[in-house]
Amino acid sequence: MKKRLWRFIPVTAIVVSMLAGCSGFTSSYSELEGAAFGFGNGKVGVSMPAQELQRWNQDGSNIQADLEKAGYEVDLRFASNDAETQISQIKDMIESDCELLVIAPVNGDSLAEVLAPARDKGIPVIAYDRLIKNSEAVSYYATFDNYMVGTKQGEYIRDKLDLDNAAGPFYMEIVAGDSADNNAIYFYNGAMDVLTPYINEDKLVVKSGQTDFETVATDKWSTQAAQDRMDALISEYYADSMDLSAVLCASDSVALGVEKSLEANYTGTWPIITGQDCDIANVKNMIAGKQSMSIFKDTRILSAKTVEMVDAIMHGGEPPINDTDTYDNGTGAVPAYLCEPVFADVNNYKKLLIDSGYYTESDIE
Repeated sequence: MKKRLWRFIPVTAIVVSMLAGCSGFTSSYSELEGAAFGFGNGKVGVSMPAQELQRWNQDGSNIQADLEKAGYEVDLRFASNDAETQISQIKDMIESDCELLVIAPVNGDSLAEVLAPARDKGIPVIAYDRLIKNSEAVSYYATFDNYMVGTKQGEYIRDKLDLDNAAGPFYMEIVAGDSADNNAIYFYNGAMDVLTPYINEDKLVVKSGQTDFETVATDKWSTQAAQDRMDALISEYYADSMDLSAVLCASDSVALGVEKSLEANYTGTWPIITGQDCDIANVKNMIAGKQSMSIFKDTRILSAKTVEMVDAIMHGGEPPINDTDTYDNGTGAVPAYLCEPVFADVNNYKKLLIDSGYYTESDIE
């Protein structure tokens, strides 16, 4: 496999404490808080898609806090979910002497040109949660196991509908993520690999016939776009109290749009609705019975692992990696660290979200 780290900083070797808690080595966040890092005075640029979205605001804040705690200067930018804004911000980071970049792309296909100077200057790039496509500048990738996210969503629908035993048919619709986000196809494939056998048996029926990824994708993970599409689906296929058994939603943002549409337009039995990210509004809906589950990706763990990777690179070492084959960005497989997601529902959300300190009780009242 092609070596992707072009820059080594000659410093005294530092022993970096290894974090636990990700794929195959699950651990609680509390066990990670004491992790030690080498302290250097380097400058790290962190580019996040959008501050106004809860997920990315939390990620940016977590990474900044962890990096500053480890002794790094941090240039944190949010791109307002606009690819051109992010390109401009990254260009400025490269020109302002950032020594390493951590980037969650708005559009994974849009950054190859702006990152070419980073590669030329030997500036390592860590793609954060979303893969950056068609760029040799990408040194490493830190994310959750995105295919597993989809499989857990699919398995939840399978188990709750008892598809291995029940006769059916059960009606389902699919609301996927943004086609510009490389992760969205992994979520979709993971879920569909679980559910397609039941679709082929006509035990699960997508009444709209909309099953291919490009058709069910949701631009920019937009709540409004998901709501508008669900309005149209209900009007055409579920208008006469016909029961919809499940809606496979890739994320909480699109699930929220589906739930708003159902409340306004749907008169049948409330369906199983999946989600991802455990956003506050969706956790409230889960408690209220409007959303069945959400995939919990503890971004504190991902942030801590990313900082460990940054620290190893900045001190001339090799960052932790547990996957070298899965994520080909068009120029070759990118060495990755995959953290393990879990699902939350009304039965375990308190343990996962409250007891761990991710949220307080007042956050979700």
